[in-house]
Amino acid sequence: MRVKQTLVTTEQIEKRVKELAEQLNRDYADITEPLVLVGILKGSFMFMADLCKHLTIPHVVDFMAVSSYGHSSNATKASGNVRIIMDCRENQQDRDVLIVEDILDSGHTLDYIIKNFKARYTKSVKTIVLVRKKTELTYPVSVDYLGFEIPNVWVVGYGLDYAEKYRTLPYIAELGE
Repeated sequence: MRVKQTLVTTEQIEKRVKELAEQLNRDYADITEPLVLVGILKGSFMFMADLCKHLTIPHVVDFMAVSSYGHSSNATKASGNVRIIMDCRENQQDRDVLIVEDILDSGHTLDYIIKNFKARYTKSVKTIVLVRKKTELTYPVSVDYLGFEIPNVWVVGYGLDYAEKYRTLPYIAELGE
């Protein structure tokens, strides 16, 4: 496998992440408790780090690891089950929570995570997604803040991977044969 073509450049990512942070600063300007940002590992780590650099609102950072893809030779096939591998440490009860996700394709994982957080008696649950594939969602979920829409192809870079490879590329690219 190799990188086929760049879909979103480093410069486009930097500009859009800053715009998203500015929108969050406006939307959460009046919060009384710090916003709880929950990065979904591993894919969101670069997006989350860059986003936080531009936030001026009070916030805390937490992480959750979930799994819906296997580690078999067919890493592009979802298992159909979502499992929490590592849960958050920060208390979310009566707090505003922002789920920071790398990619939205079927909606299955994000749907599961949103329902899970709503069951925790949060004040609010919103989502910010770096990239959404142009495809019909199997699980219709609401995305409150979106970075980019991309074609329905396998992508890598800026946190996104293929079998743990290409994750640290500073841009988002389509993976080819």
